[in-house]
Amino acid sequence: MTTDLADVLGTSEAPNLEFKESVPDRKVIGQVICAFANDLPKCGGGDLLIGVNDAGEPVDLSITDRLLLTLTEYRDDGRIIDRPSMTVERAVFKGKEVVRIRVEASAAPPVRFDGTVYVRPGPTTRKAHREDERVLTERRRELSGPFDSHAVHSASIDDLDLALFRSTYLPSVVSLDVLEENGRPTDLQLASLRLTDPVGVPTVLGLLAIGLNPSAQIPGAYVQFVRYKGVDLDAPVADDQEIRGNVIDTAARLSAVLRGHLHTALVSMGDFREEERPDYPLEALREICMNAVMHRNYESSYAPVRIAWFDDRIEVTNPGGPFGQVNADNFERVNDYRNPSLAGAMKSMGYVNRFGRGIGRVRASLERNGNPPAEYVVDDASWLVVVRRQL
Repeated sequence: MTTDLADVLGTSEAPNLEFKESVPDRKVIGQVICAFANDLPKCGGGDLLIGVNDAGEPVDLSITDRLLLTLTEYRDDGRIIDRPSMTVERAVFKGKEVVRIRVEASAAPPVRFDGTVYVRPGPTTRKAHREDERVLTERRRELSGPFDSHAVHSASIDDLDLALFRSTYLPSVVSLDVLEENGRPTDLQLASLRLTDPVGVPTVLGLLAIGLNPSAQIPGAYVQFVRYKGVDLDAPVADDQEIRGNVIDTAARLSAVLRGHLHTALVSMGDFREEERPDYPLEALREICMNAVMHRNYESSYAPVRIAWFDDRIEVTNPGGPFGQVNADNFERVNDYRNPSLAGAMKSMGYVNRFGRGIGRVRASLERNGNPPAEYVVDDASWLVVVRRQL
């Protein structure tokens, strides 16, 4: 059944909804697109419906492929800078066919049409005032920061586990002396720790650190664990789990899963002495897996962190190649952070070593346990770490 936009968008013009009976002067359409891209009221962009009058009633509009192509060309004709993300399609409004132009909010405002900034603080489009441009410029600086500091406008405070925040997260990242002296309410504490933005919208960090279900808003925010009965992907699967949850929950569940698959053997130490050793050191596995959670690309990849456990090795893959000053040749001695706020939080909670000693700790742990050194396969899109069984 075709969705009727009247049920989704409403029937009255608003900051994120504009009606036009037809395609008037090209300037009018360009100004509206520009205003939606600037998204002054933070609606996430807006929709321009062509074939609807000011009263919110559809009119008989001849919608041709040529009309759709002409409207699509607005994005690339050079009059709107920076180019907005927009789509043009046929749609249904109150049972009649109309043209829908969907414009996404720009990540780099202010956007200009013919050199002028347009905004839409209400149901009409106008030129931006100086204060409007200041707000948009500050938003550009905010949006250009690390992805883990961005607000997720599809989420609300109800998506955060506030009990977990008070019982576990807050005491881990703030000293007890500060907590005793600080009587600020929870909403201000969340904002000060970058778990929400100043108006209370959860950030990527907030959802990853204390979210009830982070993968609902950040699709790749989970770990896939598969245990194979063999040495390749064609082998039968003994265990297959998706570990979905915030960092704190993921660490606890992942530790239990890894422990459950470890086997311990007696190793002769000479002089009639024996020592129990696991086939893999848990310390090294935790370091590798939690570093994958910390460094992965949450912004543009929906793939999970993958842990493939074979009879002779474990492979941990995370989406996102080298970041910043790190490359495939220097990653063992140079550090940079795709998710610096998440890295800081995970370091404070003891899940990772943020300051570049992770690879060294993995190497030392494997050596003590009698495992070969870890193998790293790095490309532009992912990291793969291979750990082989104890010799």
